[in-house]
Amino acid sequence: MTTSRQPQWRKKIRPISRWLPNAAKFATIALLATLALFVALRIAGPYLISTSLVRSGIEEALSKWTGYSAEIGGRPIVEFWPTPRITLNQISVRQKQGEKKLLGTIESLSAEFNLIDAIRGKARFHEFHLLRPTLQLTRETSGVIDWTNEGLMARAISRVREEGGKQVLDRGLDAEIGTITVEDGTLNVADVASGKTYHFEGVTADVNWRKLSRPISAVLIARTSGQDLKLDFSSRSPLLLFGGKSAPFSASLASNLLTARFDGVANISHLFDLTGNVALNVPDLPSLLAWMGRSLPGVPTLKSLSIASDVASIGSGFRFNNTSLGINGTNAIGVMDITFTPGKRPKLGGTLAFDQMNFKSLFDAFALRLEAGEERGPPEGGPLQHLDVDLRFSAKQAQIEPFELSSVGASIIVSSYEAKFEIGDSQFEGGSLTAHLEATRGDFDGGGKLQLSIRGADFAGLVERLQLKGPLPLTTGSLDMSLQTSQPLWKANRDNVSGTVSFHALSGSIPGFDAEAIRKEAASADFFSLSAVSHRAFAFDRLDIAADIDNGAANVRGARIEGAREALTLSGVIPYQSGGLALSGTMSPIDPAQEGSAPPLRFFVGGSWPDPVLSPAPAQQ
Repeated sequence: MTTSRQPQWRKKIRPISRWLPNAAKFATIALLATLALFVALRIAGPYLISTSLVRSGIEEALSKWTGYSAEIGGRPIVEFWPTPRITLNQISVRQKQGEKKLLGTIESLSAEFNLIDAIRGKARFHEFHLLRPTLQLTRETSGVIDWTNEGLMARAISRVREEGGKQVLDRGLDAEIGTITVEDGTLNVADVASGKTYHFEGVTADVNWRKLSRPISAVLIARTSGQDLKLDFSSRSPLLLFGGKSAPFSASLASNLLTARFDGVANISHLFDLTGNVALNVPDLPSLLAWMGRSLPGVPTLKSLSIASDVASIGSGFRFNNTSLGINGTNAIGVMDITFTPGKRPKLGGTLAFDQMNFKSLFDAFALRLEAGEERGPPEGGPLQHLDVDLRFSAKQAQIEPFELSSVGASIIVSSYEAKFEIGDSQFEGGSLTAHLEATRGDFDGGGKLQLSIRGADFAGLVERLQLKGPLPLTTGSLDMSLQTSQPLWKANRDNVSGTVSFHALSGSIPGFDAEAIRKEAASADFFSLSAVSHRAFAFDRLDIAADIDNGAANVRGARIEGAREALTLSGVIPYQSGGLALSGTMSPIDPAQEGSAPPLRFFVGGSWPDPVLSPAPAQQ
């Protein structure tokens, strides 16, 4: 059976094997003919094509594109291998009439052209390469680049329309471009609104734009103010975008100082028409501000900043949803918005939730001024000078060095040139802490005030953790503080702060204060170091201290510490700037009936902290 089927298979195979060699021969002949024609046209090109035709063609193309007059100073060079290409040198593009304003110059421009069209007397160009071009552009107050004159680019931008979310261009304006490569260029953009001119040098670019109606993608590298920048840009509707209309685009900017990205729909002339996703990362904020010629006074600890968010226009501002904010490695999530009302300062508001945060960085972000700036004239105001703020935030953990808080709820409010920072609720050393910090007057040189309240905190644990020395009360207590200064906050220090401080506690102890040893030593010595005689702690059942703060000193107007058998009272001055002490004290029995066996002991406290010296007062006659 197998044998009988073989002839049938051979009958089917033989016709195929018969025509395969013929097809291969035909394909080979066609390929050789095409190759021969390709080579022949390039060999014959110099004889069939007029160099002046190609030169005039590219001059006409430049003038057609820009609406300006293109002037070529150097001799054209036409090459036909491997592709037809013309190279022109010393090109100037100027206005055709009037002042003949210079749009730009190009040291060398080369472009490919279609050989068949050139033979027919029509030169069409693509794949442009520009060497050391210099371009002068103007950004109008509307935010749109002035393409000027009625060139093809300007006409296409003015007549493009949107249909179904895409740009649509009449066929007569839809010119082919191809790719554009720029090498070592210079770009100057005069911004009419600000009066500034932005200078970019060493410009290298690769632009892929097949036709005016099609999408564009570009990669641009340039140097400005000594910093290298790389821009990646793409848009499905570039003509709409260049014409100041809303259009989708993606862009990313990268440098050593920052990276930024946007993907969405935007309008380059109306920034309030914006929807998309934005990301910004600044690893070294002071360096970035220095490069921009700006400063953020008093921010030595504010180093890095990052933000990633969905952004959308809201009236005259922006709403940032799903925001991820990073400051010095501390991250937060939340919602923010910024609004720009005519005649008023911009306002930033929102709610942020931190896992961990450092209030020092936050304060630095809202710093007021640098004292050092006054040496060079009036110091520049910080962001509080130019921005109203209403920020609410929470944090699982927060640091106000050297203290640590948890479960923090706080706010920053800035309006009418008054700044308020408030901790409405927090947990501190097993108790609670609230605080209110306020800065006043228009330029923040009118001083400010601080109010602090701590309830039920473990001060014993705090003293141990901070490794504080001296006879400090180890107890769970409450502290109230109200301080103010008339000095500018960036100048304020302990010398020019005034206010009141009070401390209250129940049971606890004061280490290094041995009442029995002090009485014994006072009976025989004119003065002695407290640490030399005190090897036990003074246990108390109640402690109350109140002091006035002024001129770098604490005026203790009432301090009473009650133990099981004796009470200690103190009053006087503590000049804390120098660490000195000038107090008078009395140690007397709680029960007046015991004064016979333990009469009141009056003494002076001097020396310096943390090792004071006691001197018994002369007995009253």
